[in-house]
Amino acid sequence: MTNTIQQPAPFDLVGNPVLVGGLGQGFEATLQYRIHDGHDERTGFFNVGGGTGEHGQYQLAVDVAGAAFQLDRIFVEVYEESARDGSEINKVTVPVIFGPRIVPDYIGYREHVVQRGDTLSAIAAANYGNASDFTNILRANPLIISDPDLIFPGQVLKVPIGM
Repeated sequence: MTNTIQQPAPFDLVGNPVLVGGLGQGFEATLQYRIHDGHDERTGFFNVGGGTGEHGQYQLAVDVAGAAFQLDRIFVEVYEESARDGSEINKVTVPVIFGPRIVPDYIGYREHVVQRGDTLSAIAAANYGNASDFTNILRANPLIISDPDLIFPGQVLKVPIGM
């Protein structure tokens, strides 16, 4: 079995701290993590299992409050450093959407099931009080919305919310 990241799932909307969980194994039971957007990163290590070749569950809460992320999309990576040459091996990467880049004081999201006649502007007005904030919904749903003028009944949209 290779290392896995079971949480977050690809393109989940995440906040701070970034909660990471899965199964893994590494040399002397040590794995590394990296959360980054290509401009800034947070890194560290953790122990998992009982030693080399033994898999165990892990859970991390990675504080990224001081990170200067410039993109909504960030990457969560878990990997082992090779005992032979220090290279990154058995790496798994999950792309996610970072909610605090979209709305101030991000605390989570609401789900909105698109109904006939809905528009992103109307959904934004109902949730934010301002129709022009539809871009928040657009940014939070990159795999669902490819054109802001085309949403379809039955789509489940994540509407990021702040305090």
